[in-house]
Amino acid sequence: MSISNAPSHLVLLLFVLLISVFEAFAGPSRSLLRTLGDGPDLPDAAVDLNSSNFDRVLKESPAAFAVVEFFAHWCPACRNYKSHYEKVARLFNGPDAPHPGIVIMTRVDCAMKMNTNLCDRFSVGHFPMLLWGPPPKFASSRWDPKQEKSEIQSIDDGRTADRLLKWINKQIGSSFNLDDEKYENENTLPRNDSDPEQIARAIYDVEEATAGAFDIILEHKMIKSDTRVPLIKFFQLLVTHHPSKRCRRGSAEILVNFDDLWPSDLFSVGSQETNVLQERGRLKGYLICGKEVPRGYWIFCRGSKNDTRGFSCGLWVLLHSLSVRVADGESHLAFTAICDFIHNFFICEECRRHFYDMCSSASVPFNTTRDLSLWLWSTHNKVNERLRKEEKALRTGDPRFPKVIWPPEQLCPSCYLSSISKRNGTAQVDWNEDEVFNFLVQYYGKTLVSSYKDASLGRNKSDESVADDIITSTNAVAVPLGAAMAIAFASCAFGALACFWRTQQKNRKQRKKNRG
Repeated sequence: MSISNAPSHLVLLLFVLLISVFEAFAGPSRSLLRTLGDGPDLPDAAVDLNSSNFDRVLKESPAAFAVVEFFAHWCPACRNYKSHYEKVARLFNGPDAPHPGIVIMTRVDCAMKMNTNLCDRFSVGHFPMLLWGPPPKFASSRWDPKQEKSEIQSIDDGRTADRLLKWINKQIGSSFNLDDEKYENENTLPRNDSDPEQIARAIYDVEEATAGAFDIILEHKMIKSDTRVPLIKFFQLLVTHHPSKRCRRGSAEILVNFDDLWPSDLFSVGSQETNVLQERGRLKGYLICGKEVPRGYWIFCRGSKNDTRGFSCGLWVLLHSLSVRVADGESHLAFTAICDFIHNFFICEECRRHFYDMCSSASVPFNTTRDLSLWLWSTHNKVNERLRKEEKALRTGDPRFPKVIWPPEQLCPSCYLSSISKRNGTAQVDWNEDEVFNFLVQYYGKTLVSSYKDASLGRNKSDESVADDIITSTNAVAVPLGAAMAIAFASCAFGALACFWRTQQKNRKQRKKNRG
């Protein structure tokens, strides 16, 4: 080597060393282009499962179908197949997926010793191996290729992303494409207005809306001295009548600890502002609908374009479900709890004002469940009519889900005595309110709750108490004694729960006083 060439060789050597450093930090799975920022660095969309979370994740998944890939990290074919599998997974998994909540794409590394028994359960004999079926059917079950009439089946043609997606499309009668993007595929959205069974999938959106509402309350510091009581009353309603067991359990835990988190005298002392922030910090451990929620996407309430439906839809479904689940003797308490909650905690000022005006003009008291549920149904239709005109004028509505008089005739023909179309595109309906009430009870009560239990919990019980919900799962979350007692009392009347809660708080204060 000549002295004149030494600087150029030195530069080349330094460049090679620099690349080596980049590769060392990036890890073997990243290309040099991605490391240097010239290509997309997309996170994995497929959900990594192992023996500790396999049953729980699949049992609680909101998806109708699941794909489980069994692989080994040392397998060259598996490494090469990963990019194909990820292309399909990005269509279905996560908040940015074009088609969330339909298929959950997962993987299990059979080369990990902790997964040996799990892979044996599903007779894994080669890598990669793909299985397909309803998510709950994978939980606590086995699979053998020789068994007949199994809801779990082997995917026999998924060697590439195109072939795997073609296989999935054939199974569920869809026309998904690898180029699909979020909010650009209206033809693949479920037609919620024509299929009454679609409401069963709304339970996951109800959980999402409940968690979202609680997050908004905390983020905007909306719990104050004059809003404590309305929030307590709404929590009591949730503990007793929320359609999701996860949200009933989480609401009970927060309710029983409410006085410790937000003491009644905390807000009247300016010097204790720091303590308020500390108490709110403790709330990070209180997940109102469990650690799987929020998921970051909508299923039943998903709009055909961004910023439509979603949270408001999920909240309406929750309120309708609550209205048909209360008993006659607690209907007016529920009405007050709902109206006060919207008035104090719904952050859209105009929406809040319109709703509370309708609450103030209602003919009260409501003596029956029928009165409450029909009032909420009528109120929702009035809101839809007002928003329909505004959205049409401003072109801000969802073209796939325009505001309509509800329920549409195809969902409940018996609800309509007569219907006259007006020039402005609306309809004047003569309702059979008895049939409307029966429809509401079936749609937001029995179908929503029973289908959810059958799909996610694998239960066939017609009436399951809330107390039973917390003792059956092998992955049950430990619930404090006070919360467990509140959950047990949740099957009683709403008013009885309120009395119980007040007794609990008095006992807590007395115990603190005695310790002091």
